[in-house]
Amino acid sequence: MWPPDAEPEPDPESADRPRSGRTVPGLRALLPARAFLCSLKGRLLLAESGLSFITFICYVASSASAFLTVPLLEFLLAVYFLFADAMQLNDKWQGLCWPMMDFLRCVTAALIYFVISITAVAKYSDGAYKAAGVFGFFATIVFAIDFYLIFNEVAKFLKQGDSVNETTAHRTEEDNSSSDLDSD
Repeated sequence: MWPPDAEPEPDPESADRPRSGRTVPGLRALLPARAFLCSLKGRLLLAESGLSFITFICYVASSASAFLTVPLLEFLLAVYFLFADAMQLNDKWQGLCWPMMDFLRCVTAALIYFVISITAVAKYSDGAYKAAGVFGFFATIVFAIDFYLIFNEVAKFLKQGDSVNETTAHRTEEDNSSSDLDSD
């Protein structure tokens, strides 16, 4: 048990098997699946985290780093949601409303990035601030696309729920009216 053995005993069957079929333990287990990273949501989360990190680096390199907290926070949140979606934590933690949290994250990020990007481009003449403002505008666009897609998914889900409720209510009304006719 503990402490682990310094040298684990070799498995006699593993010597016969080729090494290419074995999975590599360690950090590789933490990486998101390739299928998720190739999906639209995975690409959006990668773009959000990448743009937030680049914007953060630009604000750090600027002469006055007044806005570096927002890109850092958005980078950390984007990485968290990237791994949460890749590890399917939304299925494991059902008590949290994941689409709403993701929607609010994207809406606030888009609004705040838009405001600080306008301020960075208009107010400061430093080249790093200008670069941060440009990357901030790109991040605003990516976050806006993400919250638009999330909004469409949630609206579609809510319309489905409403149509199911309407048909159930309509059937109940028909059953009640037919039972009233039968009683006469």
